[in-house]
Amino acid sequence: MPASEQLELTATQALDAMQSGRLRAQDYMHTLLAQAERMDGLRSMIALDRAGAMAAARRVDASRARGDKLPALAGLPIVVKDNINTSNLPTTGGTPALRDVRPTANAPTLQRLLDAGAIVLGKANMHELAFGATTTNLSPFAGIARNPYDRSRVPGGSSGGTGAAVAARIAPAGLGTDTGGSVRIPAAFCGIAGLRPSVGDGGAERRYDGSGVLPISHTRDTIGPMARTMRDVALLDAAMSGQPLARPVPLAGIRLGVPASFWNGSERQVLAVMEQAKQKLRDAGAVLVEVDTTGLAELTALAAFPIALHEAHEDIPAYLRKTGVQGIGLEEILAQVAGPDVKGAMQAVVQDVAGKDYAAAIGIHRPRMRQLYADYFAQNRLDGALFPTVQVAAPVIDPVNGTSKISIDGRAPVDTFPAIIRNTDPGSTAGIPGITVPAGLTAGGLPVGLAVDGPVGSDARLLGIGMALEDLLGLLPAPRLAGGAA
Repeated sequence: MPASEQLELTATQALDAMQSGRLRAQDYMHTLLAQAERMDGLRSMIALDRAGAMAAARRVDASRARGDKLPALAGLPIVVKDNINTSNLPTTGGTPALRDVRPTANAPTLQRLLDAGAIVLGKANMHELAFGATTTNLSPFAGIARNPYDRSRVPGGSSGGTGAAVAARIAPAGLGTDTGGSVRIPAAFCGIAGLRPSVGDGGAERRYDGSGVLPISHTRDTIGPMARTMRDVALLDAAMSGQPLARPVPLAGIRLGVPASFWNGSERQVLAVMEQAKQKLRDAGAVLVEVDTTGLAELTALAAFPIALHEAHEDIPAYLRKTGVQGIGLEEILAQVAGPDVKGAMQAVVQDVAGKDYAAAIGIHRPRMRQLYADYFAQNRLDGALFPTVQVAAPVIDPVNGTSKISIDGRAPVDTFPAIIRNTDPGSTAGIPGITVPAGLTAGGLPVGLAVDGPVGSDARLLGIGMALEDLLGLLPAPRLAGGAA
């Protein structure tokens, strides 16, 4: 199989090709590692495990040649965000103080993928410490990640390296983490699919084990799969959750809420793509219910940041202790933070400025958010809520501050970070699941993501809806640079 064909394989197609003998795992891995070298200018990767990945691929080929029974994902290369513990590579969090942290064990959710046969190709870049949505990482060893569809623009964040690497055909799939949108935002900006799974009450409602990850918030954080297709996201989800593989859900008759507060103020070029998607949904028989999530924005403002900032004050030191990191605490991390935007967030964490608001945020406002969502879905008989994943297309990189201000359709400039996370932060704070799939490209060629959030525990149904949406809307063309063009 020519390398150009290999690069266009989805995860599902690559597994089929390897299982049928049309493609050797080591040839596929060699092709992807070469692509990673060609795409180095994107700075989507912090580290590659060339020797380890090739050795693992050779073992898969040898086992297949012997006729051994292989696990479902045998030979599948993935990239892993660099805040998820890996035993064979450092876990840096994209920040200088943690550059040499070497965990002794893989994060349990990653281990499930490895047990299913996946191979870690390397560690993906991220917004420093996951405190941001651009992946404009100013740490010298990480670098500023760039969007494969336009190198002058951000790939989103904080899992921007995974998003860019998957879009640029460095790997067919990968892992990110999501606290306020960090899987779905880069998936939307880079034209791929992503899932933020249920977290709910953090107990039985949590879909994936969240340990072994450099945290922000144990209440809000989760690992999430990212891939070029929702079918591939579902493939990873099945291995990570231990649940049956999700199946497509017919769009005819599904009911999706259209909350005005998630649509109002969005960039015109985003709305143009989304309105076309809405019409296709109606034509396919979906019922779109214009009903807003009244009061949600106010509750999010009271709950979101107090939970994240206070829990980071407790959870980061606990992670460092558990991972065996000695001599590094919050103060040492702060002292070496590279990005001005991240330094401000870390100062708030170190000083625990949100501590005074935490009890009300976690005990009153978040439970009210959870109830508001439950009532919204139940009372309107909704399968989910439909909205633009991000209200703007990918902004231009700010190489000085890490994040900047943007003007939406010529209006007064606003801070980029809250503008980017506006639509994904509420569901993240409440712990409900959400998906994003590509809705199309703007006139200028930038991807637009279509999001659906659903009730806690509806992950499989959301994945099925995502597959059907993907069939309806189609996949995006590859970024020109992924094929070697400028």
